[in-house]
Amino acid sequence: MSDTPLGLSGDRARPDEQTGKGGQAEEAVPATARASAGPGPPARRRRRTIRRRVLVTAGSLLGLGVVTGGAYGVNFAVVYRNRHRSTAGTLDFTNRLAVPRLLEPDRDARGVRTFELKARAGTSRLLPDKRTPTWGVNGPFLGPTLRARRGDRVAVTFDNRLPETTTLHWHGMHLPAPMDGGPHQAVPTGGRWRPRWRIDQPAATLWYHPHPHGATSDHVTRGVAGLFLLEDEHSEASGLPNTYGVDDVPLIIQDRAFEDDGSFSLRGASFAESLAGVGSLGVLGDTILVNGTRDPHLPVSTRLVRLRILNGSNARVYDLGLTDGRAFHLVAQEAGLLSAPVRLRRLRLAPAERAEIVVPFEPDERVVLRSYPPDLGVDFPNRRLDGGEDTFDLLQFRTAATLRETGEVPARLSGAPEAVRAPRGARRRRFELSGVQINGSTMDMNRIDVVAPAGAVELWDVIGIDGRPHSFHVHGTSFSVVSSGGRPVPERLRGLKDTVYLPPGETVRLAVPMPEHTDPTTPYMYHCHMLWHEDQGMMGQFTVVRPGTERSAPRQVPGGHH
Repeated sequence: MSDTPLGLSGDRARPDEQTGKGGQAEEAVPATARASAGPGPPARRRRRTIRRRVLVTAGSLLGLGVVTGGAYGVNFAVVYRNRHRSTAGTLDFTNRLAVPRLLEPDRDARGVRTFELKARAGTSRLLPDKRTPTWGVNGPFLGPTLRARRGDRVAVTFDNRLPETTTLHWHGMHLPAPMDGGPHQAVPTGGRWRPRWRIDQPAATLWYHPHPHGATSDHVTRGVAGLFLLEDEHSEASGLPNTYGVDDVPLIIQDRAFEDDGSFSLRGASFAESLAGVGSLGVLGDTILVNGTRDPHLPVSTRLVRLRILNGSNARVYDLGLTDGRAFHLVAQEAGLLSAPVRLRRLRLAPAERAEIVVPFEPDERVVLRSYPPDLGVDFPNRRLDGGEDTFDLLQFRTAATLRETGEVPARLSGAPEAVRAPRGARRRRFELSGVQINGSTMDMNRIDVVAPAGAVELWDVIGIDGRPHSFHVHGTSFSVVSSGGRPVPERLRGLKDTVYLPPGETVRLAVPMPEHTDPTTPYMYHCHMLWHEDQGMMGQFTVVRPGTERSAPRQVPGGHH
């Protein structure tokens, strides 16, 4: 096999291309506004803080071991040893990758494109010798891919046949708050919901998933999720691979933990692990599913393949790369194309982040997409406990003896959305994430935390102050990352995003444009997309109102939602 994949230059990787540092994240928007602070502590102070945390953690563990007669220390040692996970080199990739079917909508006389979706319970064969109770949309597990074009008017008929009340949130979509599918748009068992809106944003890879207050993690784990692809004239003329399921392939990557009977584990850490301080992220599974397929391979028939990757996991962070070290091109992030492809060898994705990459292939190859240990920025012992030392083989690519030519990766991508820039004097807000709180408060369905004027661009400083991983997502808009830890962002983070990873202790500054849709009583959400954190209360609400009416706008959601 050639060391230089076709379609890419043969220069050696720059050091920053090999580190795997950088990435994206998930849903989060703070609760109470605070005055802006600086971008973060100087490097020297941060190093002292890290050393202090390590010493305090080690001392605490030793102290607890002494106080409890050593039982805690024994439990912790066992748990710590068992939490290192790797499937590198152990899979045989026997199962052909399932590709979610593309759902064709109905079109009425007025040109409205209507998607019919039904959520229901079923069973799926996810393990070799067991049936797993699952939930899905228009099938037993996961859901179909939806696709629309900028300017389309779309409608959805969502029929909830699940045994619990749920919602269906359009993650990354710019639309009015009542159509967002957040916790205020709950659909009871046997109920039906009919949102309608106009697609008015650039081409992007979005997704949909449940968002019921306090139960999002369980509903997503059971299997309700799917992609929503947006196209426009620029994406269609970009020259990027675009034959769905052939050279334009979705990859929904999810980790799962299973009980002995084959059912999904929903409880997270065991009692012993909880004693050892494990479980603050919820469930971290040891089995990886791609599009619901365990141990998958993908036949490849073209020289270039575009992968639309979603980290659909509840809490796990991935650091993606090819096992032979070949480079690939990042061409889009969550909210749209990049103006120019970025050449990488590693790409970190936090929960709910998406990325589109173009990978070059040669005939008769076998190469594996692997998740390497991600740089979470956390200290001992949480680096291991939070998945920062885990390695997983995800998908094997098997190329044909002859590959169809598909051109080269474009040097420029026209129509890429411009970065969001805050004007001089922009409103600044600060959001501190700690435990399961934002700015010291947990989620209250009745409380409106932030009221903002439509169309304004604000600067949000977001920081995780508890030393644990967090992923921040904002509903109804797309933002630009201005800086992280006071440093300029790397190229791979300069596209429009709706979710961003928060390195512990570092302030991530975002330029956030408020939606144009106004509604003083129906809020959008911002939250941590580590779904257990979200369910436990790490979420806030903001409304968007006509400029000049912020002071008189309600601070409570009418109707007594619970």
